[in-house]
Amino acid sequence: MAEGAQAGLDLVDQLTATDDLSNYHLLHAARADLLRRLGSAVESAKSYQRALALVTNDAERRFLERRLGEVQSASAQPASIEAD
Repeated sequence: MAEGAQAGLDLVDQLTATDDLSNYHLLHAARADLLRRLGSAVESAKSYQRALALVTNDAERRFLERRLGEVQSASAQPASIEAD
């Protein structure tokens, strides 16, 4: 699954680089979700925050706020240490 998420992130980053969709909240939401799937909670949170700054639909806003909260809590939890 990580390979697919990374490939998707690469495509989204190519779209982001063109600047044509920089004000499209769903681009940032998709990027945030791919980063979340890859375990990059801090970068994911940044993309969710960008999506939230652009979203105008209340239902989408609630969803994005919920996902942002999830990745922020995940990044705040200490990493587990596996026993040798």
